Amino acid sequence: MTHTAIGKFTVTSWDEKTVYQADDETIEMGGAHYPARGFTSATVEYAYTGDVAGRGVESSLISYNGEHAAPTLGFLAFEGSIDGHEGSVVLRATGEHAGMHVTGRMEIVEGLGTGGLANARGYAELEIAGHSDDGYPITFHYTLD
Repeated sequence: MTHTAIGKFTVTSWDEKTVYQADDETIEMGGAHYPARGFTSATVEYAYTGDVAGRGVESSLISYNGEHAAPTLGFLAFEGSIDGHEGSVVLRATGEHAGMHVTGRMEIVEGLGTGGLANARGYAELEIAGHSDDGYPITFHYTLD
């Protein structure tokens, strides 16, 4: 049976560094400058509340392509609880962003869970439209074997 857990997450830290820049052009978002065309490496930490409660750390590669949507990919290690099931899972994250608009999907990597989430399978979806100090919604769809 597939379950749905709804939570909210906030960004608690963000460290992003340029890996490749195609030219000297940059774009500015939120007071920071990024390559207009290229990609970066980011380590981001999150806090989760709601049916999804705990903390996570994500290592990502984020591409930039001027004003066009650009792909992102990474892995997120989550520790906490999902609907009261305590443990940890690792999720493979894919998505895209265009400015401050982000869509993404994270799939649980089988075999890397612990505790009550050791046998979790499923995915989470998110959509972010701009900056929010109050956090961003996230929805998990999962099964426990």
